[in-house]
Amino acid sequence: MEQGFRASMNWLHTWAGVVLGGLLFAIFWMGTLAVFDREIDRWMAPMIRLPAAEKPFSLESLRPLYETAAAAKSPFFSVGLPTDRDAAIRVLWSDQSGQTHRFIDPNTGAVLPDPGTLAGTRFIFPFHYMLHIRAENIGYWLVGLAAMAMMALCVSGVIIHRKIFTDFFTFRPDRKPRRLVLDLHNVTGVLGWPFHFLITLSGLVIFWSTYFPSAWQLTYNGDRLAFFADAYGNVVPKGRSGESGGMASFDAMASEARRVWEGSALRYVFVRNPGDAKSIVQIGRLDEGIVSSTYDAAYFDGPTGALISYKSGTAPVMSVQRFLAGFHFIQFRHWSLRWIYFGLGLTGCVLIATGYLFWLESRRKKHAQLGLKGVRIVEGLAVGSVTGMLIATAAFFVANRLLPLGAEAFGLDRAALEVWTFYLVWLATFAHAWARPQRAWMEQCWTVAALACAAALLNWITTGDHLVRSLSYRHLWPIAGMDILLLAGSAIAAVSALRLSRPSRVARVRHA
Repeated sequence: MEQGFRASMNWLHTWAGVVLGGLLFAIFWMGTLAVFDREIDRWMAPMIRLPAAEKPFSLESLRPLYETAAAAKSPFFSVGLPTDRDAAIRVLWSDQSGQTHRFIDPNTGAVLPDPGTLAGTRFIFPFHYMLHIRAENIGYWLVGLAAMAMMALCVSGVIIHRKIFTDFFTFRPDRKPRRLVLDLHNVTGVLGWPFHFLITLSGLVIFWSTYFPSAWQLTYNGDRLAFFADAYGNVVPKGRSGESGGMASFDAMASEARRVWEGSALRYVFVRNPGDAKSIVQIGRLDEGIVSSTYDAAYFDGPTGALISYKSGTAPVMSVQRFLAGFHFIQFRHWSLRWIYFGLGLTGCVLIATGYLFWLESRRKKHAQLGLKGVRIVEGLAVGSVTGMLIATAAFFVANRLLPLGAEAFGLDRAALEVWTFYLVWLATFAHAWARPQRAWMEQCWTVAALACAAALLNWITTGDHLVRSLSYRHLWPIAGMDILLLAGSAIAAVSALRLSRPSRVARVRHA
């Protein structure tokens, strides 16, 4: 019975990894990058590479933008306030043409040029949790399916490895490729197991209301706003009255919010129904000192500025969910831990990639003898999913530095051109992998090396922020970090390509 159970776990571990490994790699890779999504924003949008504000910023200077949003009948007006990771003020509202984004320099109050990019927070981060597939929440469900598979892989991996701790301390780089790949798979699996399991579990918990909608729909008769009011303490917004209304002083409301929170910094200002007599202003509290995601907010009547209500802390029934969400989003201030997240995220990527490689190495010879095409199909999928994803990401960065501001082509704006570059390059890597199976890994590693290095050099050429300069100014350290990681990735990819180009390796692949 025990052998049968282990065999079933081995089957589950193998085929869950093979079938969903590509999707898992994309999710883990984008999640790893999203650890530094704000820093990627600053690299991709040079106009927001700003030093921290030296004096308090007056929210009243945003009133002209608010009036524009009110005149457009936007349902909301959102202001993201500066933090240590993002010095620019982000303003967002909606009109007939879609959403409008503006970036403000808090030092001068000037509206900055449109970056023309979705960058980290609007492309990489959403890709991580919904793949940019919005129809019928399909993207969320695909990510949820992959997350369940990852949890199954974590559990089954422990079960099928009887000598799990021995495997952790066993790494034989001088052995045959199959043994080397398995050792690397075991080491990264054991090293990152607690993190991989908890980060996957927390990702599922965050979207529980999407994956288990009946839990709140039956209780609240489908009224999402009423559910949010009880779960998160939100004030249920009133509908538009149809009557125009003024807006009280933003600075006065912000000052009152700081008072009730004993001087805490503010995270955002959000106006519902701007320009309407029933507008409500929601001001969020910035609390970077705790792990849990806080939804502390103060609510004001827009026209009068009167405080409606405020809340501090999380309801007990939601405290576990808020902690897991904070653990996953890592919005608290802790740079050392942020780098640990990044490193463990990379171990997850290596774990998935080596799982693919072990499957291929263990079946290559047998499939060749039997005339089966399974290895070739899976190898093309693996190459496109692993090195192909790296190439597409690097191409996304290169396109960002090559396209001038305001660029348009084929009816697409600059941000859309960057995104199309990502997807078309990614698709091309799959075609290349199936067309040149014997050299795909090596050639794509060289491509990663070239594009990553080009991205760092283009940043220098187009902005003047070379490494010496960016390391000299504190507000440019994120730019230096991005360039260093690009150059390090380029070097690692080049070394991998050189190892793959060894005659013994090429001969073995061709023989297979």
